[in-house]
Amino acid sequence: MTHSGEAMSCEVVAVGTELLLGQIVDTNSSWIGSELAQIGIDSHYQTKVGDNAARMFEVIEQALQRSDAVIVCGGLGPTQDDITRDVIATVLGVELERREDLVEKIGAMFGVRGRDMPANNLRQADVPVGSEPIPVQPGTAPGLVCPFGDKVIYAVPGVPWEMQAMMTEFVLPDIAHRGGISSIIRSRVLRTWGTSESRLAEMLGEEIERLDREGGATLAFLASGWEGLKVRITAKADSDSDVEAILAAEDEIVRSIIGDIVFGVDDDTMESVVLDLCRQAGLTLGVAESLTGGLIGARLTDTAGCSDVFRGSIVSYAPEVKFSLLGVPEGPVVSEEAAAAMASGVCDLINCDVSVAVTGVAGPEPLEGKTPGTVCIATRLDGVTETLEISYPFDRERTRQFTVITTLDLLRRRLLAR
Repeated sequence: MTHSGEAMSCEVVAVGTELLLGQIVDTNSSWIGSELAQIGIDSHYQTKVGDNAARMFEVIEQALQRSDAVIVCGGLGPTQDDITRDVIATVLGVELERREDLVEKIGAMFGVRGRDMPANNLRQADVPVGSEPIPVQPGTAPGLVCPFGDKVIYAVPGVPWEMQAMMTEFVLPDIAHRGGISSIIRSRVLRTWGTSESRLAEMLGEEIERLDREGGATLAFLASGWEGLKVRITAKADSDSDVEAILAAEDEIVRSIIGDIVFGVDDDTMESVVLDLCRQAGLTLGVAESLTGGLIGARLTDTAGCSDVFRGSIVSYAPEVKFSLLGVPEGPVVSEEAAAAMASGVCDLINCDVSVAVTGVAGPEPLEGKTPGTVCIATRLDGVTETLEISYPFDRERTRQFTVITTLDLLRRRLLAR
């Protein structure tokens, strides 16, 4: 399939007029591209195309000319604009055939739900002659494996969880096999907060140069807005144990260079890390919010199992609520003193061991002589309250979101230093 000495290439074609109109953000192509990179498959092109047969034909045909494999994502539903099966059959120069085994499988899915299968869903059982359905089928839309000479087209649904199941359990291993890839490639993502991408690249510059010279792991950066910066460590070896050893060694080196800005690994979030630290210390947590309007509490409660740590959040948006409910002295409410009083007041009010509090000016207008982006944060731990004032140069939404993760990070650092 590949030329001698060349890595196998795979192109992604995302189908759907809604993608072009911006009604849906194409996260599928990004996910597929990332997963292809993980197994050592080059993906030089990603294309979005609307639900139009002529344009889909042109895009898929072009993709086959320049890539060894093509993954077509979307257009496998039962409606009239779901034409991916038809277009692939045209590209292959064959007819569609109805597979009775798929008719039975799709019908059984409706039966389990106590519903009759609509006639339209029969279209999903049509397969180009010479092709096969992907054996993994989490929903009513079967995927397709369509050989084309020494190349191959895969068709997967646009529903993310269905697509990811097919990709993980069948398509990615099949592509790796076709590409002659026997090595194991794994990644570990270190999640950081507290520095810029350029500064992080500068800190790790010498290590990246060493890895380029000596081989081993590779490092890559991914800026994720108010979720922080991610450092992805990727390693390749012949066994799981060898890959894990390389990742662990490089993890240790990276942490020794960039320090405590690393707050988690892979799927960790700042809130899950803070909750774990509180849990390990046997501490309960409370929040008093003004500027963030409940965002901190929402992030904490998005984490499964938070109820053994998180006691509650008081959203004291109006000054009068701060005064009457949290015991903030009457006067300016955008101050470190007000944030400190909020942190102490919420501990007393909901009987928690640890607390964070935020107040400030989200904008767009100034308040109490303070410019938009002014944020006052307090953390209370072991009866001691620490405060900080920050000035963000952001719009209203980013100011609020950056405040959430910064506030939790300040508490994380105090818990680690305890």
